[in-house]
Amino acid sequence: MPEASQPRSVHAFVDDALGTDDATALAQRVRQRQISALELTEAAISRAEAIDAQIGGLATTDYDRARELARRLDRQAPDARTGFFSGVPTLLKDNLDLEGLPTGHGSAAVPKTIARSTSPFARQLLDQGFVCLGKSALPEFGFNATTEPAHGAPTRNPWHLGYSTGASSGGSAALVAAGVVPVAHANDGGGSIRIPAACCGLVGMKPSRGRLVANDAARALPINILNDGIVSRSVRDTAHFLSQADAQSRARDLPPISALEGPSGKTFRIGMVLDSINGHTTDADTRAAVERTARCLERLGHRIEPVAVPVADSFPEDFALYWAFLAFGVRANGHRLLAPGFDKRRVDDLTRGLADHFKRQFYRLPGVLWRLRRSRRDYARAMAGFDAVLTPVLGHTTPEIGYLSPTLPFDTLFDRLTRYVGFTPLANATGAPAVAVPAGLSRNRLPVGVQLMGRYGGEQTLLDLAFALEADAPWPQLYQAEALAQAGETLDATR
Repeated sequence: MPEASQPRSVHAFVDDALGTDDATALAQRVRQRQISALELTEAAISRAEAIDAQIGGLATTDYDRARELARRLDRQAPDARTGFFSGVPTLLKDNLDLEGLPTGHGSAAVPKTIARSTSPFARQLLDQGFVCLGKSALPEFGFNATTEPAHGAPTRNPWHLGYSTGASSGGSAALVAAGVVPVAHANDGGGSIRIPAACCGLVGMKPSRGRLVANDAARALPINILNDGIVSRSVRDTAHFLSQADAQSRARDLPPISALEGPSGKTFRIGMVLDSINGHTTDADTRAAVERTARCLERLGHRIEPVAVPVADSFPEDFALYWAFLAFGVRANGHRLLAPGFDKRRVDDLTRGLADHFKRQFYRLPGVLWRLRRSRRDYARAMAGFDAVLTPVLGHTTPEIGYLSPTLPFDTLFDRLTRYVGFTPLANATGAPAVAVPAGLSRNRLPVGVQLMGRYGGEQTLLDLAFALEADAPWPQLYQAEALAQAGETLDATR
């Protein structure tokens, strides 16, 4: 926990070039020459320098190159610029390569080797015109559900510095929530876009498998559970990012995503799940968020029906073993997969514990892969009568720093993680899209999120529902936290 002398929450929102605008508004102001890309870049750098010592969301900075890129953009005529978000500052998560910067993967086992090229998705993101300020922090290899590396300081939640940001995109989420940048890169192998979005009061969409460009690591997996995307403070930023990326590189077997700016007014049939298939009951604040979101959707004309979790009872254990298989692969082959100087002796206790867990049960892997592949068919069958399913993002509200530390005994941490992360992995295994959106504040005024899962290729429906929720009761932003605290605002007082 932070010392008593430290503030409870921090943010960087000030009256500068960034203000409180989202990325869509900032990009429009740059196109109209109301503001320059360099002014936005300098404002974001100033904000980062002002608060990152308290948050710990940055892994590597690249300010000089960001300034130079912003200057080049400002020298171009508006109609000559490419990319919808031209001039808007952002960050790349430190598990993708960006030429000229090291890729640390959140691990002391990975040497600080400078990348010689830029990974495919990083290029797809930056081709939208973003100005990259550097890399954001993550837990080791993205395996944990909190951004607390064993070898360094944790990333703290700007809503309350004593609490986790979630993971594995926790650095990006913290810096977006705190106002340093309006959007930032995130990726998701079991919930790592949606979990930090829920913890930090943001929008986080895991797209359908194949919607965006896949990186080499994803293509090499026996089941590709990895998806890239962004975390944002507004639904329209996520909608524009996805529609622009979809237009750049059309996924042939998926319906296109059109650029939405608000809800369409269509009504949908939505299933509702409150408790996880792993048998753990959702806590009171999280359950209340889902139930009130359901009432809101009903009031807006949608049909809500309780449903069973659309997957086999074996799914939690199967996904956990696949997660452990990935850790085993990284530990055994990190010198080939990540960097020649990889030192497996320096991986943290969670990675080591997961690898050992897999070694004890490796013989189960063929059956696990068969069942995980089958989950896509089972999920599609269960979704045949529904447009979306409403669930919690997490089994309970955001924990304090240390509760999920990788330094804990493995059995303790593994049990806590399986209780906490029970709802998000299904979308990764099935390839379905899923979005986390804010659903109010808990009793201690930390954000609580809900998840909407869709049919394969159904991002448009999920965005439509997210827009409807945002329009009906705009979710609180961190710069409003003081006023919310004075008003005694909690989850029970929203929507």
